[in-house]
Amino acid sequence: MLLCTKIRLEVSSQDATTLEFMQGKCRGLYNWWICKLRNGERWPGWAGAKKTLQESKQHDPELCQVYGKLLAEVYFRLDGAMQAFFRRLKAGENPGFPRVRPRHCFFTLVYPSMYIKVDGLSLRLPTGGKGKNKKHPDILANLTEEAPAGYKEVAISRDARGHYYASFVAEQEEGTCDNNSVVAFDLGIKTLATGVNEQGKVYRVGGFKGAGWYNHQLDKIRSKRDRCKKKSRRYRYLSNVYKRVSEKKRSKQRDSLHKASHLIARRMVERTVVVGNLSQRQMVMKEHRERNKHLNRAVFNEWGLYTFIQMLLYKCQLYGKDLQIVDERDTSKNCSGCGHKQPMPLWKRTYHCKECGLVMDRDENSAHNILMRFLARLGPHTPQECGVLHPDQNSVGVMEMPCPTDVQQLGLW
Repeated sequence: MLLCTKIRLEVSSQDATTLEFMQGKCRGLYNWWICKLRNGERWPGWAGAKKTLQESKQHDPELCQVYGKLLAEVYFRLDGAMQAFFRRLKAGENPGFPRVRPRHCFFTLVYPSMYIKVDGLSLRLPTGGKGKNKKHPDILANLTEEAPAGYKEVAISRDARGHYYASFVAEQEEGTCDNNSVVAFDLGIKTLATGVNEQGKVYRVGGFKGAGWYNHQLDKIRSKRDRCKKKSRRYRYLSNVYKRVSEKKRSKQRDSLHKASHLIARRMVERTVVVGNLSQRQMVMKEHRERNKHLNRAVFNEWGLYTFIQMLLYKCQLYGKDLQIVDERDTSKNCSGCGHKQPMPLWKRTYHCKECGLVMDRDENSAHNILMRFLARLGPHTPQECGVLHPDQNSVGVMEMPCPTDVQQLGLW
C-alpha cells in the first residue's frame, strides 16, 4: 500500500524565495484557468490545456523560470478538480465549482521521483531555465531524517509557521498478525478510547489534554487583537502569533492521534479491532444539557475522532489487522451484566445498574457491550442469548448466567 512520510526541510533564505516564486506562478496559472472556466469556457481536458502552456509562457515570460514538471502538474490537479465537479453534478449532489487558491496558502509543488536527487540527508530540487536564462539555481535543502526507499513522488509544502516539508510517497508492504483475539474500543469524552479484550483486560488510551490551555491562550491573544486598529502593525503581529499558536495546537493534536492509533494498530497483540461508530451529533442533544449547563464544554472535545478513525483505517491495513466498525447505539445505556437499560446522560461518568447493582466506568461498560455485540454477530446466537458475566455485590466471585459455552469461557470480568 502507499504511505506518505512527511519530513521537515532546512532551506536557506534564497531557496525559500525560489520556492515561494515557483509556487506563486503555479498558483497563478491554476487560478487563471479557474477564472476562464467560470466565465463559460469549456474544459478541454488536461491534454488540451497543456497545449496552451507555450502561449502562457509567451504572455508571462517568468513561467520559463519554473520547472516544467511543476507546471504540468497544475493541469493534472485542475483536471482532477473538474472531474470531481462533473461526478458530483452527475450524481445530483451539490457540485461546488473548484475555487481559486488564495495567496496566503502555499501551492504544493509535486516532483516525480526521477527528477530529484536525494543523497543521504541532502535533497536537490531542479528549477526552470537553462544556461544564461537560468535565474534561480537549483534548490539544495537538508532533510531532518532519511527519506524512505522506493518513493514515487515528492510533494513540497509549507505550514502556517513558515516551515517547509517534503512528503515522500512510497510503497510499503502490509504487515501480518497471527493472533486471532478481539479488542473492542469505545470512543469517549474524558478518555479518547477505552477498550477491553476477550480476556477482560482493559485498555485506556488518553487523548490530547492541552486543548484547554491552548484555547485560553488563543482567547487572550484574540481579545488583545480585537482592541487594536485593524490592519495596524500591532494587529498584524498578534494575527501572526495567533496563527503560530493555532498551528502548534493542531500539530500536537495530530501527534497525539498518531501515537494513539499506532499504539492500537501496531503495539497491541489482538488481531481484530472493533470500534463503535460514535455520532458526535447525538453527544450534543438537548437531553444532555438538562443538568449542569456549565459542563457543556466537556461535550465538545477537540480530539478529532473522525481523523482518529481514518488513521486507524490505514494503519490497521498496514499492520495486517482487521478493523470492524459496529453500531454502538445504547451501548452506554445497557448494563453489560444483566442487559438492563437506563438513561445515561453525558454528565454521568459511572454506570450504576438499578437491577443487578453493577458499578463500572461508563466507557468501560460501553466497551464490554461493543465487544459482546461483535462476538454475537459472529455466531448463530443473538445478543440476548450471549453469555453475561458480572460481579456480585456481596462476593468477590462472579455470577454466571445461562449462555453458550464459547461465550462463557471469555472471562470478561
